[in-house]
Amino acid sequence: MAILIDKDTRVLVAGMTGRQGKFHAQQMLDYGTNVVGGITPAKGGEWVLSKPIFDTAKTAKEATDANCVVIFVPPFAAADSILEAIDAEIELIVCITEGIPVADMMTVRARLENSQSRLLGPNCPGLLTPGQSKVGIMPGFIAKPGPVGVVSKSGTLTYEAVFALSEQNMGQTTCVGIGGDPINGTNFIDVLKMFEADPMTEKVVLIGEIGGTDEQNAADFIHKHMTKPVVAFVAGQRAPEGKTMGHAGALVEGGTGTAAEKIEKFESVGVKVAAYPEQIPDLLR
Repeated sequence: MAILIDKDTRVLVAGMTGRQGKFHAQQMLDYGTNVVGGITPAKGGEWVLSKPIFDTAKTAKEATDANCVVIFVPPFAAADSILEAIDAEIELIVCITEGIPVADMMTVRARLENSQSRLLGPNCPGLLTPGQSKVGIMPGFIAKPGPVGVVSKSGTLTYEAVFALSEQNMGQTTCVGIGGDPINGTNFIDVLKMFEADPMTEKVVLIGEIGGTDEQNAADFIHKHMTKPVVAFVAGQRAPEGKTMGHAGALVEGGTGTAAEKIEKFESVGVKVAAYPEQIPDLLR
């Protein structure tokens, strides 16, 4: 089994007529992802990569019965693209776009409440179920099927950790990048719940970073509700105070949200913390 996506997931690509959208749509198709079409306003009726383009998410869903959309749309229009997908009741919305204004995401977050949709991101690498489907920009060749679930705020560190696991023959059920923006759609606890409920996931890797309290909240959840072992890694251990590192949410102010604070919290509830990504497989054993 897997969480969120599998070989039957029917994927739309918003922005498929653009350079990035087309490039990554081709990568997804090459991996075997069931891409069923694209969305670009005013370009409905065109074809890209032998897939039909639709003007709106609603018409695209009606024609293809898609249950997932991945968004490669510039920041000024990305929130509208998410809202359109919510209105079309598409189950999973994966937003790759970086730099969406916080005010726009506040509107999106409010609309998500009581909707039929789940948002992953924004500013995330997407997700990958090895051997079945990849939605977003994760490189497929680094992963292999197996029993380890991976959830991460970081893109590049996700790839590094997954590659280290695969090199040690520790395959993955699903690798999920939630993104590190201050306002997003899916958090660590949401994904941990799914991994806990998934019978094929036996162990979990959590990759956090400085800023905020998401990792501390995840540690509390792990302590109270997780029966499966979890290994963590926290990026930004040498980050200077007050400086944003990578993601908009990765900001340490007044000693709050430091890597040391997060590591201490994880260790206090029995979660082993790797000093570097390549150490993760050893700690999982």
